[in-house]
Amino acid sequence: MVRFQRRQFLKSAGAVVAAPALSLNARAQAYPAKPVRFIHGYAPGGSADITCRLIGQWLSERFGQQFVIESRPGAGSNIGTEAVVRAPADGYTILLVAPANAINATLYARLPYDFMRDIAPVANVIRFPNIMEVTPSLPVKTVPEFIAYAKANPGKINFASSGNGSTIHMSGELFKMMTGVNMIHVPYRGAAPALTDLVGGQVQVMFDNAPSSIEFVRTGQLRALAVTTAKRSEVLPDLPTVGDFVPGYESSAWYGIGVPRNTAPDIIEALNREINAGLTDPKLKARFAELSAATIPGSPEDFGKLVADETEKWGKVVKFAGIRAD
Repeated sequence: MVRFQRRQFLKSAGAVVAAPALSLNARAQAYPAKPVRFIHGYAPGGSADITCRLIGQWLSERFGQQFVIESRPGAGSNIGTEAVVRAPADGYTILLVAPANAINATLYARLPYDFMRDIAPVANVIRFPNIMEVTPSLPVKTVPEFIAYAKANPGKINFASSGNGSTIHMSGELFKMMTGVNMIHVPYRGAAPALTDLVGGQVQVMFDNAPSSIEFVRTGQLRALAVTTAKRSEVLPDLPTVGDFVPGYESSAWYGIGVPRNTAPDIIEALNREINAGLTDPKLKARFAELSAATIPGSPEDFGKLVADETEKWGKVVKFAGIRAD
């Protein structure tokens, strides 16, 4: 079933790529003729909200219509996603897609929608690393030292996260799966309280999103061991990757854009074109760099492949860890 859904998702993305650039009809040329709702499934003020506001402002300027940001938090971003799934497929409701959408496909036994069937990919936006960081009192300075310490002290290391099913949680579960260490997951209601306890030594390690952790690392309140992306981060260039010591390990946070299925390919192409223009704009790239994020321009097909690959990857980790959200 997952393989069928993956093929279906990639096929929908490929159909957009195949549409010639000159085939834009009168509807697409007039699009948008009214404000566009830009929905994300997170609380205001976080990296998702900031990403929407940066991209939304760019699209508003490019299209001459307002892209109105709507925060619909709850149920691991499922409330916001379902609002877009149920919206008319006319280009006037778009979704900020996040790793949670890939993770939730397996994490939730009964979702009221099928993400890869019901949301069409439009464009990549950004990717940023998580940081594997420890409380300074832990006697380790490298990933190999951490693995050795964890194996010598099974079940005595607590790893914090911002909640079950978050990329922070799943990064730790992937680390457990690939190294065989025994760590205890301690979920918090958000990254802020988790970081407070990590700094205080109540928990020992966290795989936190770079934007919320980087100042703790820079000020020495936390000790960074590695970044979780496949390549080193431009923001922390001296920090190795987890994959340098655990071959094949990769985990990152990313955002992209999706729309309800059956949205016209010419509207998807118009959105993709303008989003990609923004992702290569020096000023907008610099704003994202302030979030420790790199822009990742690409086609709808590129983004469709990313979501399909992430859904398959995190599905294996969810099953390995035996996690269920309902």
